Amino acid sequence: MLTIKLLLLGIPLAVVQAAPTVNLGFAQYQGSVDAATSITSFLGIRYAAPPVGDLRFRAPAPPLNTAGVQLATVQPNECLQSGSGRSPTNPLEARAASVVPSEDCLFLNVYYPSDAVGTPPKGLPTLVWIHGGGYLSGGASSYDGADIIAQSNRGVVVVVIQYRLGLFGFLAGAEVKANGALNAGLLDQDFALRFVNQHITQFGGDPEKVTIWGESAGAGSVLQQVVANGGKTVPQLFRGAITSSSFLPSQYDFDDPLTEFIFSEIVVQANCSSAANALTCLRAADTTLLSTVNTNINSAGFFGTFTTAPVVDGEFIVQRPTLSFLEGRVNGQALLSVTNAFEGTDFVNQSSNPSPAEYSLELFPKFTQTQADIVSELYDGLGTQLFQVNAIQGESIFICPTYYMQNAFFGRSFKGEFAIPPALHSEDLVYYFPSRGTPPFNNAQFINAFAQSFTSFIINQDPNIKVSNTILPQWNTFAVGNTEMLFNETAAASPQPDIRPITTNSTLLQRCEFWNSVGNLTGQ
Repeated sequence: MLTIKLLLLGIPLAVVQAAPTVNLGFAQYQGSVDAATSITSFLGIRYAAPPVGDLRFRAPAPPLNTAGVQLATVQPNECLQSGSGRSPTNPLEARAASVVPSEDCLFLNVYYPSDAVGTPPKGLPTLVWIHGGGYLSGGASSYDGADIIAQSNRGVVVVVIQYRLGLFGFLAGAEVKANGALNAGLLDQDFALRFVNQHITQFGGDPEKVTIWGESAGAGSVLQQVVANGGKTVPQLFRGAITSSSFLPSQYDFDDPLTEFIFSEIVVQANCSSAANALTCLRAADTTLLSTVNTNINSAGFFGTFTTAPVVDGEFIVQRPTLSFLEGRVNGQALLSVTNAFEGTDFVNQSSNPSPAEYSLELFPKFTQTQADIVSELYDGLGTQLFQVNAIQGESIFICPTYYMQNAFFGRSFKGEFAIPPALHSEDLVYYFPSRGTPPFNNAQFINAFAQSFTSFIINQDPNIKVSNTILPQWNTFAVGNTEMLFNETAAASPQPDIRPITTNSTLLQRCEFWNSVGNLTGQ
């Protein structure tokens, strides 16, 4: 009857928007179908209670029951944002948003391929995307899951999650340990993964075929979930892990003097230093005041660093991640990692020109002159002094931790290098999320080979089992002679794709051995 009425009114059936619904037990949500692509989305599903009031600085709690049907057609509030350090020295030695930033931000988006009325598929492999932003910024609205579905030939379900950021998600110290939750932002991610494990079948996904993927701090988050619970998370929440620009900044013990110093600074700036209980005072503090403190604390950090970051809490993160990698204590069955050729440049003040020794002392406050001199020797002759400093940042924080992960998944891991000039941090994003803009090297053969290597891994845990015929050559695991796949373009007037297997530079691996050996000082 509805079809007849629509035709009589002259309304084409193709423009009628379907309204699929799901019942999650605690609430019902109504999504929408994109008529042009037949991809269904549910935006802003609440996976945890608002972390406000007494729940501030605590582990995520289940959402309360909500009556009626909730519309899931608008991007959710993003978590409160901040920027990274801008200071020329490290004090630890002594975005115009389209969505509203809010403390109430524990939401996720779900996308799946469907028919015109939103009928979900059955048993598809599922990707959970974790956004980057230095654990300080970012949100789900910047990542359209439909991009990944299109590149997978409609073969995956995509979930994009949010988690608490800055001091709201990573306040640390002995007082937080005693009456709160350390690494609350990581616990949010774990809680979202458990939501996926419980509910993804209603969206057409298979909870036994989940892959987690992130870029920058999102990749760092994947790294943290890989080592969570000493590699024995129950139930296992994912089978595959993908890191794009693995991120492992200094991750000190929760009660380290540097961590306690940050906590004390936050207490002072929040006007809680005279309170009988500092954490109770912080929980009662005005959100706007805490947001200002969050910005001030992080912007005062050493240039390109992130003051509020994960810590070793002894429970969820039981030890330094590099130790877990050495011991093979990891969650997941397979790993795909891609790093950019010049990861460090954006995190170094390009107008400064410190020596490698001086820079390493600023970057890692626990270094002595002995370690600084070794750094100077290791990077001597590697281009200009500024180039060496860029390399120190990129290798110690992003590139070397990726190799530690590769070795932890020995024989089960694939390594790639994105080198399209200038190959800076985050420049790979637009190649697999094309809704973010046009890739500088807008070559369809390259884009398909690069982007579909990820979706092939999501579906098959192996980029060699392709979702379509691309120019990607045979990609051996890293264990086969330190093999990685180069993704580059030729240096011609009309560049062509240059995708081929290479052997990791041996001197780079030697530098990584040094960084691994001083993990107790770098906090990694």
